[in-house]
This record gives sequence, structure tokens and C-alpha cells, in this order.
Amino acid sequence: MRKIASLNTNPGLTRRQALAMTLGAGASLMLPGVALGNVQSFVSGIWPEAHSRGVSRTVFEQAFSGFSPSARIMELTQRQPEVTNTTGQYLGNAVSSARISTGRAMRGEWGQTLANVQQRYGVQPEIVLAIWGMETNYGSYMGGNNVIHALATLTHGRYRYDFFKNELLTALQILQAGHVSAPNMVGSWAGAMGHTQFMPSSFQSYAVDYNGNGRRDIWNSIPDALASAANYLRAHRWRNGETWGYEVQLSSNFDYARAWDAGKQSLSAWHAMGARRTGGREFPRPSDQASIFMPSGSQGPIFLMLHNFDVIKRYNNSNNYALAVGHLADRILGVGPFERAFPANETALTRDQRRQLQSALNARGFNVGEADGIIGSRTRQGIIAFQRSAGITPDGHASSALLSRLR
Repeated sequence: MRKIASLNTNPGLTRRQALAMTLGAGASLMLPGVALGNVQSFVSGIWPEAHSRGVSRTVFEQAFSGFSPSARIMELTQRQPEVTNTTGQYLGNAVSSARISTGRAMRGEWGQTLANVQQRYGVQPEIVLAIWGMETNYGSYMGGNNVIHALATLTHGRYRYDFFKNELLTALQILQAGHVSAPNMVGSWAGAMGHTQFMPSSFQSYAVDYNGNGRRDIWNSIPDALASAANYLRAHRWRNGETWGYEVQLSSNFDYARAWDAGKQSLSAWHAMGARRTGGREFPRPSDQASIFMPSGSQGPIFLMLHNFDVIKRYNNSNNYALAVGHLADRILGVGPFERAFPANETALTRDQRRQLQSALNARGFNVGEADGIIGSRTRQGIIAFQRSAGITPDGHASSALLSRLR
């Protein structure tokens, strides 16, 4: 998508946005020990490739005016914090009452535009609104960084050099095409831009000129931004009129071990295993393929995720993000909270704590292999075996409560 896969999400705003908020106006801060000549040489080295892509000297010089690499951006690439929030904590921040309320207000304000966008691109209004809400809190914060300078900093610092150099050159092409001026091309420290936070390469592929003024302006035109998000989802095979997934309840003898390894199977197959839609409702299309998501094991809400859930993940490859978008969309529509609450006292395990859990399982004879902090199928099998021996529901969930019990 328009995001960088390695820059994953944090509660509320995405991690990329949250880190950008710490950056503020720091894009002009000179890196220690970087000589002016070094910077000039770098900029001069970018020019031939920019020129070969049709960028004029005037646009190029305007874009790089006042550029000096940002030490704070480069520091952020080295100290991205480990995400240590549970899914429940993530959703508590991301799908807040304020964000739901604002989403409903925006649905009223932009209702006609959203209806037309759905007719043209085949994506429901509430999903587009939820992505807008998740990405920039409905445009209230779009990053505040000069995108050219941020991307140039990352390229100059040789951080994922090929990727960010291409994004930089693509951003210059966007300026050349006149979609936005250099001072107004604002975004995150990693270069995600506008209301819906597209990387430049995704802008080139999916941004649209919805209002027909000759510019694809995802910074200043809300209709362009919303239509661009919908076009992105359509391009990744969004199914109009279908939902993202269902909350389910499981039978008392549900086979969690089998479920973890089942991958995708039909809703009717999940039903046969003991997964029932909450509220006594039926699955409208039992042949739809779904995968199970058990973020808190047997102790919290459990979901069967459909095709559109995977499409949302193309926007941001995170189960928590996709669940938040789907749930926020439902709440904007007036659907209530999940029928089952997330555990109130659960805390997420750090990588070191996951290693401790694996070491404890190994010490008790439940061989899970190397204690690497990665909860894979072998570790889940060990957890399930331990839970069965201890008379605990064998759900395979690596929780803080389980770690405490193993210690």
C-alpha cells in the first residue's frame, strides 16, 4: 500500500503518524557532522534521475529549497519502539467515542460525495470514512512534514535506499504534474501524504481527480482524498456490499488447535466446527471463505475475517488496523460495540517476555524449540499441551496470565 510495511501501527494514530507528531517542524535540523558540500553533492546526484523523469530544473530547485537532512528523522528509523499493546488497548484508542462521533458527523457532511464515490468505485461510505478517521483523524493531522525533505533525508541517510529514492523521485514527478505545490506537500516523516496518507508511488497508481479540476489533490480536496482511498480498495478487489467479518462465539468443545492451523475455509465449515455468529444471527453467505482471529484467545471477542478484511490489510498490513477500520465503520453506521469485551487486565507480551514464555515451556518439557520470541505453530502447540495438562482452556494464546502461571 502507500505505507511502509516495516513501519507498523500503534494505537489511535498509526505508528508512522504518531512518530511524525514527535517530529514537528524538525525537518530542517542538520545532521551532526554532515558537511554542506556533502548535501549539495547529494542533491546534485539526484538531479539527473529527476530530470530523466520529466522534472524541470525550476520544480527541482523549489522542492529542495532550504533542504538539510533531518537528524530527528534518521533517529526515528533507529528507535521505532516495539508495539506492546493488546488488540483491546489498540481498539480502545483507535475506535474512541470521539472518533465515532466525528465519523458520524462527517458522514452527514459528506454524505452526497460518499454516495457518489460508492456508486463510482463500489466501496461503502463507512469504510472510506473509517480509513480517513484512522489515517489522519479526519484530516485534523496530516503529518506536518515537508515530504520532499523527509524523503530526501531518508535517501541521503541510505535508509532503505532504493525504496525511498524511488519515492523521492516519484514525489518530484507529482510536483511537476502540478497536483500540489512543494510547500503544501505535507505528510509523515516517512513520506505518507494527505488526508488518506498515500506514499508517492501509491498516489501515482491510485489517487484520482474526483472533482475534475485537473489535480489529484489529496491534501486540500476532501472529495479527491476520499475517492482515492475508495479507488485503492477497489483496485485491490473490494467487494461492495459485503462486510469485513463477523464476531462469533465458540462451542465449549471447540478445537482451538485445529482452528489455529485451519487457514481459510468456508463459513459453513467454521459453523460445523462450533463457531456461531453472535446474537443468534445466521451467516448470509455460508460459502464465503473466512479465517479466524483470536486476539485474546478464548477470553475475548473472536472473529471470522472475510475477503474485505484482507483488502483493508493491503492499506496497512496489520490485523489490529484492519479490525479497527472494520469496527469503526460499523460504529459510524450505528452498530454497537462487540458483544464480548476484551480482557480488562491483559497486557501485551514484549519480545523478551515471549522468549521467557518459550523458555518456561521448554523447561517444563513442552519442547517449542529455540526461544526466539516468535509465537509460531510449534510454540502454540506447546502452549496448548501445557494448558491441557493444567486444566486450562487450550486456546493456544500467549498471554501475560499464561506467562505468570508458567513462572
